[in-house]
Amino acid sequence: MTRFLPKSLFGQVMLAIALALFLAQGLSAILLYRAQQQRQEALLINAVAFRLGSTLDDRRQEDRRRHRRRELAIERRMMPPIQPDETRQPGREAMLRNILADHGVTNVNIAVTERHPREDPFILEQLRQRPRLARRSDKWIDTPILVAAIRPQGTASPWAIVRMPIPQGSFWAIGGLLLNTVLLFIILVGGLAIVLRRITRPLAALTQRVDSFAETRALEGQLEPQGPQDMQRLILAHNRLEGRIAALLNEKDVMLGAIGHDLKTPLASLRVRIESVENSVERERMATTIEDITHTLDDILSLARVGRPTDPLEKTELGALTASVVEEYEDMGEPVTLGECERISLPIRATWLRRALRNLISNALRYGADAEISLCREKDEAVICIADHGPGIADADMDAMFQPFQRGDPSRNRGTGGAGLGLTLARAIAEQHGGQLALENRLDADGQICGLVAELRLPIHN
Repeated sequence: MTRFLPKSLFGQVMLAIALALFLAQGLSAILLYRAQQQRQEALLINAVAFRLGSTLDDRRQEDRRRHRRRELAIERRMMPPIQPDETRQPGREAMLRNILADHGVTNVNIAVTERHPREDPFILEQLRQRPRLARRSDKWIDTPILVAAIRPQGTASPWAIVRMPIPQGSFWAIGGLLLNTVLLFIILVGGLAIVLRRITRPLAALTQRVDSFAETRALEGQLEPQGPQDMQRLILAHNRLEGRIAALLNEKDVMLGAIGHDLKTPLASLRVRIESVENSVERERMATTIEDITHTLDDILSLARVGRPTDPLEKTELGALTASVVEEYEDMGEPVTLGECERISLPIRATWLRRALRNLISNALRYGADAEISLCREKDEAVICIADHGPGIADADMDAMFQPFQRGDPSRNRGTGGAGLGLTLARAIAEQHGGQLALENRLDADGQICGLVAELRLPIHN
């Protein structure tokens, strides 16, 4: 159900306003219809009371009119006012009794029912005797009538009977309300649409700007303040925030560049000086330590620069790139094998992706003694799998392995695990390409851990 609802702020607000408006107008229509019915009912009963009161007065007069005497004579020959198969209506009888009492008519018997004109003996007799009335009966013969009868209590005088057509519910008022609803909807929703557009348009532009800045971290293309005052203040605050972030990043790059330069120079000098050490064992240890520091420094500087790459994206055949990295390890005699490898072309930064693959393969060799690499397509993703047969990683420690300087071996020796920046750098490179890096333990037939699988997933843009 929720998939059919609008996702944007503009659509959700407009839908909420439309539903609230139609709900309010719907309730108004129901209340109006009920009030109309009650008003018609009151008018009907008042008209019946007036007619009945007039009939009683006419009967007390000696000079009643001739046509009224004929109608009463007809009614005396008819059946009682309420037929055996008809149902009396106590509510209307009570209303009629109260109205007559207000006009001084008391101590009377009252009977009220609803009847179809074609079932009323008096109307049928009138139609038979008055042809002109019968010719005009098509307009009212199918409208139900209210039959009300009254006579003084304790007397055998004939019933005074009044027949009134029951007014049918008119939908003109509801139609007017519906028209009013449509006009109100057009005016209200149209005005709100203009206001919301002034809010959502700069908001959408600001969202695009945030996405752009997250990728490039460049200050070019900052938004000009637009929209309502609150939105303008938000854009100005965001522009200042971008400037501060860019300044901090520039300071970081300058600092890291200085650190790299200041450290690499003395390290190069140390390489030269250790050549004068006569003990070959000590000289080898010193060289290994210097090399370890140099690699760690390269990892730190690469991790710092990964968010701000200088080389552009280039269309690259991912299978060929993966195979070339595997060949590097095969040439060194490392137990690295290439499995299924599909042909997938993607816009990537080849240098950075090679670095990520080397880090993952090196980790697999370091902890699992071998590495199996494969490349396949899963829906709209290219998935590079690096699997080993090592001890795996405990589920509780899986997320921690992506943190800088975290590794399974407590040692920091390059031969047993290095500084713990390989996975961190590989994940940062994957995210730089809009992808992700995930780790999962391999299980054997008995459900025991028999290795680790690193999945590097990159989106395929059609």
